[in-house]
Amino acid sequence: MQDFAPPQELVPVHPVYGVQDWDRAEGAIEWPRMVRALDRVKQTGVIPPEHVSHDHLNEQKDIPIEDSIFQKWTTHFEGIEQEYRERGEDIKWVMVDGFLLYWDPKLWNNASSFEFPTTSSSNGGTIDTDTILQGSLWRDPPNYWEQIVWPAYVAAHEPIFEDGDIEHGKPNGRVPGLLLFDALNLSMSEMVDRVCGVLDSGLREES
Repeated sequence: MQDFAPPQELVPVHPVYGVQDWDRAEGAIEWPRMVRALDRVKQTGVIPPEHVSHDHLNEQKDIPIEDSIFQKWTTHFEGIEQEYRERGEDIKWVMVDGFLLYWDPKLWNNASSFEFPTTSSSNGGTIDTDTILQGSLWRDPPNYWEQIVWPAYVAAHEPIFEDGDIEHGKPNGRVPGLLLFDALNLSMSEMVDRVCGVLDSGLREES
């Protein structure tokens, strides 16, 4: 989602702390531009040529999964893709990542599956808050987590949980088909296995 962040000069300043607020949902993303881009991807199966990605600037951490899980689903999805090709259809996989994905309902119309790993807490440190800024990685100033990021995270996600409880509540149905993970108690292999199962079920329903 950082690809759709506004230019630096358009990022609002926090009214209390006087720093640019890159995390409040209303100003963190250029929502109409993102919706338009995803609409085009859904219609054409191709990322718009004018889209510029900053993903290469993200600091990637290698989190391996069990080889048995990798091999199982690789073989399975290769088989499904072959089935589709034999009847003249081509599967396009589009994955959109970002901790504000569930704020704008217009995005939900562009997806078939929703995964939400719950790892954050008010104690901080569990969301990567670095922001892509004009070709480089902008580092958070002191106290940015507790003053800016966590309150913005809470405000953006309270509407999708029962009683607004983002740490212990269950999805309230506002996002259809939302799959909630307790990422503190599940391994990456377990989460990948579950997500692939959901994707497989979705393909079967659409075929």
